[in-house]
Amino acid sequence: MTTEVIDTVVGTVRTGLVGGGFMGRVHAAAARRAGARLASVASASRDRAEKVARELGVSRVADDAGGVIAASDVDVVHICTPNATHAALAEAALAAGKHVVCEKPLATSVSDARALARQASATGVVAAVPFVYRYHPMVREARARVASGRIGTLLSLDGSYLQDWMLRQEDDDWRADAAAGGPSRAFADIGSHLCDLVEFVTGERIARVAARTRRVFDERAGRSVANEDVAALLVETESGALGTLLVSQMAPGRKNALVLELHGTRRSLRFDQERPEELWVGARKGSRLVLRDPAADHPDSARLQTVPAGHPMGYQDAFDGFVADVYAAIGGAQPDGLPTFADGLRAAVLTAAVLESAQTRTWIEVPA
Repeated sequence: MTTEVIDTVVGTVRTGLVGGGFMGRVHAAAARRAGARLASVASASRDRAEKVARELGVSRVADDAGGVIAASDVDVVHICTPNATHAALAEAALAAGKHVVCEKPLATSVSDARALARQASATGVVAAVPFVYRYHPMVREARARVASGRIGTLLSLDGSYLQDWMLRQEDDDWRADAAAGGPSRAFADIGSHLCDLVEFVTGERIARVAARTRRVFDERAGRSVANEDVAALLVETESGALGTLLVSQMAPGRKNALVLELHGTRRSLRFDQERPEELWVGARKGSRLVLRDPAADHPDSARLQTVPAGHPMGYQDAFDGFVADVYAAIGGAQPDGLPTFADGLRAAVLTAAVLESAQTRTWIEVPA
């Protein structure tokens, strides 16, 4: 490895990046916008890491993930590697005293996720999982309206997360390999985001689930597949609200269609991630669209709005808001709604409950 250069700028977060694919680039862009210095990167090969470093302006290339984690000029490690590697890399980064941002799933087993959550709590570092849809301003607006009682008592909910990138049998990805992606694909990959939104916006836990999963192709691109393409859930929250959730990576024409709709005794709310500037408010008389506007929205929503009303915000903006909160927490702040390793553990618990329900074809109580 090249000689390390210590950043002496007080208050500058020094970021290490493990993984240089799509998500690594999203993380890097958000880190740079938050004012960090991209200090080190490792990827699947030295050549790939050098290419990523040139394109993203990273100061130094490490030979492997261990080189990033051990570097004295790295304050926070962003882990953007295949799912099965997350637990070991996060454990090593925590053991090195680093702050950690680990892509979801935090781990492919509940036991590993629980161990990481405990380790993070014991070390006192900032350890976050990017459930970034929390950072759309209109999600925060919906959450504030639920918390204030404006929708009344929650009666039911309906949600879906639909994509089409695995539609054809020749469509393949490391996530379809259970050894790399884990025992769950569609639910762990995107259903976890949907369930996180359900619990974050409603302020209620999912108490029990009845799930069915479907694997459409047992083989993709000549390789056997052991995880699911589709998951359908019935859910019941702590208060007794009932819901239906559909997750699929084989829905033609749906690219990243994450939708959550809540029905209360007074109002309904609907958020569509592909239309992030809007919040639909349903009423028996006079349903309407509420458009993002920092001058009118709840303060928790307004603080995430970096441009005036009428100037669209989207996915990268939400990711930027998440990383900005992580780095603020590293500086001693306590930003509301920051998803931590405890939330990563929660996702692992829900994933295990979904898989168990699908296998046993029974309702499963979800541990709190």
